[in-house]
Amino acid sequence: MAEQALDHHHGDMPIQAQASTYHGVMDLFKWGALGVGDLLIFLTFAFCTKAGFFPAIIIAAIILLVGAVVLNAGKSAAH
Repeated sequence: MAEQALDHHHGDMPIQAQASTYHGVMDLFKWGALGVGDLLIFLTFAFCTKAGFFPAIIIAAIILLVGAVVLNAGKSAAH
């Protein structure tokens, strides 16, 4: 067990691997939050209001499209 700890050298991970992992996790959380929020809005409009199923689909689709545009607009050029 102690031998494994000695094999690790602090700072040896390539920065590109660390950056790509970070960006992948951030994308997962951003898109996941949009998906969960959109699902909650759809379920609320479909089952908790008198709007009904098809208007709830339309509302959820509009919110999903607006959210996708907003999330994609935040992307900047590579640093």
